[in-house]
Amino acid sequence: MIFGKITYLNLLPFHMFLKRTLHHGAEKKAWLLHGSTPSRINRDFEAGRIDAAVISSIKSEGHLCTDFGIIANGEVMSVLLFSGKKRDDADSDTSNALARILGLEGEVMIGDKALKYRLEHPNEGIDLAQEWKEKTGLPFVFATLCAHPKHIKRIRRLSKRFFASPPKIPYSTLKKEAEARDITPQQLQSYLSKIYYRIGWRERRALKLFKKNYSKIK
Repeated sequence: MIFGKITYLNLLPFHMFLKRTLHHGAEKKAWLLHGSTPSRINRDFEAGRIDAAVISSIKSEGHLCTDFGIIANGEVMSVLLFSGKKRDDADSDTSNALARILGLEGEVMIGDKALKYRLEHPNEGIDLAQEWKEKTGLPFVFATLCAHPKHIKRIRRLSKRFFASPPKIPYSTLKKEAEARDITPQQLQSYLSKIYYRIGWRERRALKLFKKNYSKIK
């Protein structure tokens, strides 16, 4: 099985889990090699180059998915929009659409680069997850863990194991990952506290609303 890997901090707990769970050497090597941005992972998944991945919510329609997602119930700090000329982030699919659904125009910025910018300029830009929360009263689901039919049973078992025993991130790992992005371990810890992964009824309702609104603008 080839598992795609989004190389963003928002999935650090899941990356820790997979690192200890993927015992087969070839699978672990493939997981490490297939790391990229959300938009690239989406394309690789849809083309069948990878078997399972956390894919953007906007691309999950029609695929077999789990109850694992990347979710924020309000401020997320790593999905921002800045006033000015409309400019999508090439790394994104869902967040670009979210800005349009919210009726906002400007430059979209996502991921670790957006987090670092927000930490350095806390009063600049609109946090799109916070804006969605204020308008809908719901959390926002940025991505969901999906797999092709041959692997979906295993991936669902993996997600259940993650929820049953979520990993604790050692301080040494927090420090290493934070320093690689030029932020502090405390800032990384604070950021991760804004993100959760279990899709329940409120999250499913939010996904349904997002996809319904997207169908009106695409």
